[in-house]
Amino acid sequence: MHQEDQFTIAFYNLENFFDTHDDPHTLDDDFTPDGKKEWSESRFRKKSKKLGRTIALMGKDYSSVPPVLVGVAEVENKIALDAILGTKSIKEVDYDYVHFDSPDERGIDTALIYHKDHFKVLDAEIIPLLISNGNGDRDYTRDILYVHGRLHDEEIHVFVNHWPSRRDGADETEHKRIKAAETVLDKINGLESENPNIIVMGDFNDDPNSKSIQTLMDSGLFVNPMQQLLSPATGSANYKGEWSLFDQILVSHSFLNYQKGTHSFKKAKIFAPKFLKEWKGKYKGNPFRTYVGKKYLGGYSDHFPVYIVMKENR
Repeated sequence: MHQEDQFTIAFYNLENFFDTHDDPHTLDDDFTPDGKKEWSESRFRKKSKKLGRTIALMGKDYSSVPPVLVGVAEVENKIALDAILGTKSIKEVDYDYVHFDSPDERGIDTALIYHKDHFKVLDAEIIPLLISNGNGDRDYTRDILYVHGRLHDEEIHVFVNHWPSRRDGADETEHKRIKAAETVLDKINGLESENPNIIVMGDFNDDPNSKSIQTLMDSGLFVNPMQQLLSPATGSANYKGEWSLFDQILVSHSFLNYQKGTHSFKKAKIFAPKFLKEWKGKYKGNPFRTYVGKKYLGGYSDHFPVYIVMKENR
């Protein structure tokens, strides 16, 4: 079913993908050889290979090429990104990436990996997420990555997100994620193009029915093809036996047309092959993680990646 005119766009939370060096400006000490996680060069290389393999195989059932765009979250820096792109599985693919350091206190960022044969970057910037903690101090969290580019002959606007976590409680932190949604919409409202082609992807730390995602949907700009993928038995991450679908890709209505020279949305998938899953025991079927607490499992990530298939109308 490898169709020449079909292409995959993906998002993947890489679960704390740090290099092994201590950055004195961030809280990355756990992910060093002497840190709590005993994060060694060998473990770093093994994880790089696993992530490269995953990217190479995403959407293989639908497209003759590996993903043309892959948004990632929880990646520390260019060293980590270069390690993935240098792995055997994808080093022959003409990939590059857009990455900026964010003010996140742990030093984890978002990035957009793109296939240079299919996508050209026209402009890229970070959009700061200006939110406060309960005491009124700024909460230094991940920026929103905005990339304006050309997918084949069509201009598109891509937002890669990793919204504030629920660590201090879902309700207590909800306003931060709503603010993130409003920040994305503010940028979209400032775009000069008429009826722009927009893709908003990320780990939103909220499900499709949450208020933050509904804030995006209430704008009337988007279709959320991920909504139907969440069920009691399926999702992209599992916490205490409950599935969530924090990892989502939303597309603008403009991707529902079939004009020549445009792209049409075809389908949305959670990428959860056997090799990405725990294969036995209490957590069988859950994402095969790199760590559980301090314990090293040697898996891929605590999230399954998600992707959409787009058809190029030729």
